[in-house]
Amino acid sequence: MKVLIVEDEIMAQKSLIRVLSQNFPDMDIVGTTSSVKSTVSWLKDPANTVDIIFMDVELSDGICFEIFRQAEVKAKVIMTTAYDSYALKAFEAGSVDYLLKPVELADIKRAVARCRMSGGQFDYEALARAMETGPARKDYKERYIVRFNDHIIPLLTSNIAYVYSEEKNNYLTTFDEQRFIIDSSLDVISDELNPDYFFRISRSCIVNTKAIISIIKQPGGRLLIKSKPAASFDMTVSRSRVDDFLAWLEK
Repeated sequence: MKVLIVEDEIMAQKSLIRVLSQNFPDMDIVGTTSSVKSTVSWLKDPANTVDIIFMDVELSDGICFEIFRQAEVKAKVIMTTAYDSYALKAFEAGSVDYLLKPVELADIKRAVARCRMSGGQFDYEALARAMETGPARKDYKERYIVRFNDHIIPLLTSNIAYVYSEEKNNYLTTFDEQRFIIDSSLDVISDELNPDYFFRISRSCIVNTKAIISIIKQPGGRLLIKSKPAASFDMTVSRSRVDDFLAWLEK
């Protein structure tokens, strides 16, 4: 089976190549791409054929769904995602399977088995219809337990101004300018916080709408957020998330 890997994180790309090579001897990895543009170009090349595509949802230049608007996808698609579970039912409707990062071998085996049994191809229209229904409401986290020296502190999520990653650590910053290290990853935290109030502006930062003072346009289509309390880093909205971010602010 010919495999295309669409993944913009080099380490994740190499890891998937290694796992597939070691566990699926009948698979031939015929290509790797890291963006919407490069994937569309690869798919439109008549010399390229593929049976299975492992496809990350968010790529370096946008969301993967744009690929299906620009190119015909005849292969079976396995989605990979590190983000909120709101789209998982949609992936089920339109793709053979989805893998939630960090990807486990058992999940890959399950997805590949479904590919082998499935007779259909990716149904983008089914995915689009499922996406339009929106996510089901869920109960979101109301507090985190954080530690400061010998103290254990219950921290209400309403007091969180933003969450960010820096030097391999994840931090919660509160409106009263306290900073705490938290063990959970930003992927987990992003799924636990209420999206009515929190938005993941990049892979390394989640911001509370109440912390935003102003927004400044930057070259290349990015947005720079001025927050209160002020951040010690450039709080920048990724280009691929600008439209969703602005729509979220207007809710």
